[in-house]
Amino acid sequence: MDSARTPDTLPGRTLGDALAEGTVLLDGGLSNQLEAQGCDLSDALWSARLLSDAPQQIEAAHTAYARAGAQVLITASYQATFEGFARRGIGRAGAAELMAGSVESARRAGVVTGREHWVAASVGPYGAMLADGSEYRGRYGLTVRELERFHRPRAETLAEAGPDVMALETVPDIDEAEALLRAVEGLGVPVWLSYSVAGDLTRAGQPLEEAFALVSGVDQVVAVGVNCCDPADADRAVEAAAATGKPVVVYPNSGEEWDADGRGWTGRGTFEPGRVRDWQRAGARLVGGCCRVGPSEIAALADRLASSEV
Repeated sequence: MDSARTPDTLPGRTLGDALAEGTVLLDGGLSNQLEAQGCDLSDALWSARLLSDAPQQIEAAHTAYARAGAQVLITASYQATFEGFARRGIGRAGAAELMAGSVESARRAGVVTGREHWVAASVGPYGAMLADGSEYRGRYGLTVRELERFHRPRAETLAEAGPDVMALETVPDIDEAEALLRAVEGLGVPVWLSYSVAGDLTRAGQPLEEAFALVSGVDQVVAVGVNCCDPADADRAVEAAAATGKPVVVYPNSGEEWDADGRGWTGRGTFEPGRVRDWQRAGARLVGGCCRVGPSEIAALADRLASSEV
């Protein structure tokens, strides 16, 4: 059995089983919690740099969310790629070890609470590796086959580390979603697929109905929805995602806007934990927050979910 998964740490149910029975709470933004802990994320590797330089900070951030009530902890592998680590002089074996370490860190943090939990291995889009904001645009000029070849090695590496699910997240367009689904096929790990959206379209400008329809008949996909978007856009997307018949995953940003050139957030936050009731009514079963949504907001979501079950 993988060293990250022992009889004491394995959840009693699969995430898919849990979603069939009720709502499951995700964590919030890992980067903002790391910054709150005093970490510098100005490097092109973003939070993935800390897998090498300060793994204890990664585990501490996961622990903060677990203690806030998060049942699913998303790993720090969003921007972890063989290509990105190679630019820092880390070879393939070392990079694979760091990716596996991201799963182990989340697993250890979940065990701290003694509650049922699941670890989601984050598989970010190709644009995240470029570190130029292109993950919010998509359409990189690559074919679906080329994107599949990029994603497959790290998907295999993360799957071997023993996560409960893989999060194919912040996907900007249908081509990359198709490539990601091909890349994880046959790995034996369930996945969720979540797009980054603007209004009623993917970031690349495709209708959400068309984007969500990609998971029809794909049993490996346990949830479909949106993340890393404005809360108002998430509100509208949940109903469209629910039309697939799959449980819906939704974890928007705080509502502030990311300035890729200035590498900072602007505007005001509009994330409101009370939205979770509307999300649930529309079909959401896997809920949480993304960038700039911290442990306090996740704790508030946990309270809302607890009160809705009374």
